[in-house]
Amino acid sequence: MGITGFITGFIAPIFIIISPITSYADQTLAIHRTRSSAGFSLDIPLIMLVASILRVFYYPGAKFDTSLLIQAFIMIAIQLLLLKVALDNRPGPSHKGGEASIPFAASREGELGVSRPFKFWQWRSPKPYWKFLLWLFIILTAFELVLTPSPWFYDIYSNMIGYIGLGVEATLPIPQIISNARTRSCKGFRLSVLASWLAGDIMKMFWFFNARTEIPWAFKMCGIFQMCCDAFLGLQYLMYGSENTVIKGHGPRPNGFASFRPPSRILTPMAEKEARLE
Repeated sequence: MGITGFITGFIAPIFIIISPITSYADQTLAIHRTRSSAGFSLDIPLIMLVASILRVFYYPGAKFDTSLLIQAFIMIAIQLLLLKVALDNRPGPSHKGGEASIPFAASREGELGVSRPFKFWQWRSPKPYWKFLLWLFIILTAFELVLTPSPWFYDIYSNMIGYIGLGVEATLPIPQIISNARTRSCKGFRLSVLASWLAGDIMKMFWFFNARTEIPWAFKMCGIFQMCCDAFLGLQYLMYGSENTVIKGHGPRPNGFASFRPPSRILTPMAEKEARLE
């Protein structure tokens, strides 16, 4: 077995499988230890749970590599735990930094221009979060049972949920890119972290295009898009540097890649990714 076969057959699958644990276990423990999820964006569990659940239901029609299926199950477990810990330790709105636990809370001031109907995923009670996930599972299960006897319709449906799920996951960096562009700063963003992200993207792309097992084009296309987003974040680092930009008539603006430590800051999903590694 050559070096390429060793990487694609052993190293890359293990890397893919354990990535949810290495990425999110530390964040879960940090919230549990501090008894506060201030500054943590609940959009992270939303994005990863929806993407992973859709990937599980995508498997019967696509029959992709089992490493990706195992990763999806592990991701669902760790994200459910992370959501539970974050909701249990969420500060109230009157608490300093309490609004940071509401994803895109700055949108009410026009920061990202996002307005959510029915306060979706911004509920103060924990119950609606679990109801949404339960209904998502029930609806997908119903579609699976109804459409499976019709191969032609099921094939279209399976590909659709596959692309939707992977597309949702691939959009994770976009809010951070927008934030960096608005603040014209990447202060707090470490070059070593960027290098680790790009190295992970390279490993994933290498495996996707060299694996001997089946890797659908949905994974490849969305992986390429995510890698391009990470590369663009690197370009922003080169353009803006790591210092705040002072605009005439204003003080320094808050940076996009805020540390998890200051609870009064609102983290976008990619900023949270960096905060986990600090």
